[in-house]
Amino acid sequence: MNTIIRTIAATFGGAVIATLLAPCASAGCGEIPVRPSAGILRPSSQFVLVSDNEPAGADVVGFWKITFASQNNPGIPDGTVLDAGYAQWHSDGTEIMNSSRPPATQSFCLGVWKKIGPSTFKLNHFALSFDLSGNPAGGSNIREEVTVDHGGNKYTGTFTIDVFDNNGIHVRRIAGLVTGERITAD
Repeated sequence: MNTIIRTIAATFGGAVIATLLAPCASAGCGEIPVRPSAGILRPSSQFVLVSDNEPAGADVVGFWKITFASQNNPGIPDGTVLDAGYAQWHSDGTEIMNSSRPPATQSFCLGVWKKIGPSTFKLNHFALSFDLSGNPAGGSNIREEVTVDHGGNKYTGTFTIDVFDNNGIHVRRIAGLVTGERITAD
């Protein structure tokens, strides 16, 4: 009798575990991926189920209007907008930003990013600088750590900008807060 009870319990337990670990559910008109410990992170016209195991960047990939504001920098009042522009975060872990700097001084920078936590991303990008006559004037390394909000349409975080001269000598560090607002096709 004990053998029969153990066999039934093992069979039932295996069926429950297999059901819980099923990779997806299909509902005729479309497929909604279901992953263990998945949660709905952003409202939309469709349900979007994501988890911490989702491909890196599902939250941040897209087009953003961004602003850099000073915080705790000697000689620069807190809240002073240091730069603004547009950033495109790509699903392959690269990023490009079009800055509000004058184009003659270089207004584009390129970067790479990775996911470091739930909806949190680390970005490392570089910009070349030129004077108004087109002569090289060094460059900068911009690092950001941002978290996308639960709605998926805004992010906030911190940044540092390390400025270098033409010889690669560190000239100054500037820090502050970065914000982003998603731009969509609609």
